[in-house]
Amino acid sequence: MRHIISILLENEPGALSRIVGLFSQRNFNIETLNVAPTEDATLSRLTVTTVGEDKVIEQITKHLNKLIDVVKLVDLTEGSHIERELMLVKVKALGAQRDEIKRTADIFRAQIVDITPSLYTIQITGDTGKLDAFLAAMQPVGVLEVARTGVSGIARGEKVLSL
Repeated sequence: MRHIISILLENEPGALSRIVGLFSQRNFNIETLNVAPTEDATLSRLTVTTVGEDKVIEQITKHLNKLIDVVKLVDLTEGSHIERELMLVKVKALGAQRDEIKRTADIFRAQIVDITPSLYTIQITGDTGKLDAFLAAMQPVGVLEVARTGVSGIARGEKVLSL
């Protein structure tokens, strides 16, 4: 099962390395990793997406909680949550394809952020499924390059990850 683990950690050198090292030591794959400062300059929020059985994820979270840099963590997939990812896609855009690409981008609520005579660069946000579907729709025209941010998530409602 896919899990999104959101971690509040000290904004200190080496903190990210220790968390990634924990996954590596246990031969566990990180699918996406997203880290940024929070409203508190001393803390960062790290969001890890991984796949594994519930028991294995429970062990990982227990080990993460033991790390001195980890202030608090939550498995967002245990409850109702919102997740988003940003993707930039560079596609071939020649002739009649240009209009078709624009229509497809509109359907997915994507934005064309750069235009050249032969290429479009498109920005799209949404959950992983939406981004994957957009990539599949763009394959026939020729996807040249993809850059994705990784999943960022937050719990719905009153539940917050803070001190």
